[in-house]
Amino acid sequence: MRRQKQLELDLPRRGGPRRGAGRKPKGRTALVSHAARPRFNKPTPVHVTVRVAQRVWNLRSRRCYRIVATAFAAARGRLGLRLIEFAVLGNHLHLVVEADDNQALSRGMQGLSVRIAKAMNRLMGTRGAVLGDHYHANMLETPTKLVNAIAYVLGNAAHHYGMSTGLDPFSSAACDRQLLLCVGVSWLLREGWRRARPAPATQRTVGQFVII
Repeated sequence: MRRQKQLELDLPRRGGPRRGAGRKPKGRTALVSHAARPRFNKPTPVHVTVRVAQRVWNLRSRRCYRIVATAFAAARGRLGLRLIEFAVLGNHLHLVVEADDNQALSRGMQGLSVRIAKAMNRLMGTRGAVLGDHYHANMLETPTKLVNAIAYVLGNAAHHYGMSTGLDPFSSAACDRQLLLCVGVSWLLREGWRRARPAPATQRTVGQFVII
């Protein structure tokens, strides 16, 4: 009996790589990586960067900063997330936080984001997403990483806006620390940061930390 060759049919397929697949960014380009966030199960300092949507007003205005600061105060120490230092830039936030574990980081950031989004929409008379995209989180597992991250956050305005003197008024360097910030419970935030390199003689004090 003569065998017939089976023809391949060009049928539509589900799954697998294909052009245009995947989650779309909230804007013209993706703002941060969507790689899996770090996982941890004990209090750990984390540097978080979160951006706002393009339609949102400049956060470095008094009225917008007041909303962000109010959200910080309302969320202070809740859901296992503690705000340690921060800087508010025009279209993004830099935060150094301490979370009890990776789930606390996720829940705490979600709660803080909702507070900011609702208040900003009330101010602007709008509806919809305020945060531009998935936030970026970087664990700070050594004294030097922690101190360098704090220095980066508190000095970020100088990098973006050319500020050469004085404390950034839209950062934790010039805020009411008791109202907005928390004291860390991890070894790194209690005393480990003192072991950061370089030696303390080449560092300056900002807040409760010695900053490179």
